[in-house]
Amino acid sequence: MAVGKNIRTYFEGQWHDGDAPIMRAADHGAWLGSSVFDGARYFEGMAPDLLAHCARVNRSAEALMLTPTTTPEQMIDLIREGLQAYGTETAVYIRPMYWGIDGDPTAIVPKENSTGFAICLEEIPMAPETASATLGTTRFRRPVLESAVVNAKAGCLYPNNARMLQEVRAKGFSNALVADALGHVAETATANIFMVRDGEVFTPTPNGTFLAGITRARHIKNLRSDGVTVHEAVLSFEDFHKADEVFMTGNMSKVTPITALEDTQYQVGPIARRAREVYWDWATSNR
Repeated sequence: MAVGKNIRTYFEGQWHDGDAPIMRAADHGAWLGSSVFDGARYFEGMAPDLLAHCARVNRSAEALMLTPTTTPEQMIDLIREGLQAYGTETAVYIRPMYWGIDGDPTAIVPKENSTGFAICLEEIPMAPETASATLGTTRFRRPVLESAVVNAKAGCLYPNNARMLQEVRAKGFSNALVADALGHVAETATANIFMVRDGEVFTPTPNGTFLAGITRARHIKNLRSDGVTVHEAVLSFEDFHKADEVFMTGNMSKVTPITALEDTQYQVGPIARRAREVYWDWATSNR
């Protein structure tokens, strides 16, 4: 999925310039969907929470019964090596990934110790500070652990997100506000979600139906350290309609203010702006 440019690929012990082929037709991941990835960001010469992203891709692999082959620390060394080809002014999306190669005798279960590994570096600019989004509602919901591998950042989960986006884009919105199996707000189709009411911040409590993101956790910690009250709570769509401001958080863009939920309009508010400022202050201080 090349959405940017200037791609570099680490595969089979070396870095390759370009979008190198890494998977064969009979690989388990190619036809049975056993693939996981994670996404970190490099921008302004820094890669915040890189270790956490590398550790999570190994946990995701294990959730899909794949055997991780590379430690998070080894991944960091490889990523630092690959990033040397980019300038500090270049924004890069960092994707370590695993997939199954062979299956067990049934073919369905990935075979132990038969795992492919690659890292993709792709130049993708950071979203401008003025970027915003609008949200629509969708009939599609987040699955539960009993029916899908929601405890992993797995490629097989994303077709569900894609149909959410397709549905709301047809109605003129840029993203979807998504419910869990019980009808409570879980996240958007591409990021975690926050709302503000009377100066306090609320975000859906992690209930196993969505990944409580690394960047989400960082914002919660940063805002609390900045004196903002942050609640993890069960939230309804009505709660969001009554909010003073709403914003998404994710690794790709860090903070994205929401200007509309269906027919409810919002201003870009001070908490979203502050979340972005505090994040950059934290990232810069940990450069």
